[in-house]
Amino acid sequence: MFTGIIETLGRIHEIRKDQNNLHITVDSTITNELKIDQSVSHNGICLTVVAIKDSLYTVTAIDETILKTNIGDWKEGDIVNLERGMKLGDRLDGHIVQGHVDQTGTCIKIEEAHGSWNYTFEYDKNLSNITIEKGSITVNGVSLTVVNSKTNEFSVSIIPYTFENTNFKNFKVGTKINLEFDVVGKYISRLYATNK
Repeated sequence: MFTGIIETLGRIHEIRKDQNNLHITVDSTITNELKIDQSVSHNGICLTVVAIKDSLYTVTAIDETILKTNIGDWKEGDIVNLERGMKLGDRLDGHIVQGHVDQTGTCIKIEEAHGSWNYTFEYDKNLSNITIEKGSITVNGVSLTVVNSKTNEFSVSIIPYTFENTNFKNFKVGTKINLEFDVVGKYISRLYATNK
């Protein structure tokens, strides 16, 4: 479990394909604090550390993860948002995040708003996920509040700290992102779909 509060950024050092899997090596300032078998959120994707060497650690993505996320688009040199699993007894500063990406979305609009930024994303409504006005959403692992919720799009407002300390600063119109919808929203959408 995660909170959606990004700890640090990592740089993709190497991507190696092995049959249907991807072995991804990341260079990060938190590597010396990691352990083998530990879960780390990478742009909202929960991946397990399988190897550590110096400032580098490696995780493996299987076919299911590659199909449901934007991980197949990653390139060496890309910057990813990183968060280690939350500790019991810590404050829950974001919201409950599982690290299981529901689907991808696309950035369709970026507006500077006098010191903050507004981003609008669209997603495939046929997968039965919904956003709720003022509800929570996870974009590339970042816990955010939904504004301007529509059937297949929503916006979020980003404060300068989040802009500087996540990979939001690298987004452009057309950037593909990972979405994890709020657990409560998922429950409501499933309930609604069942009762149609």
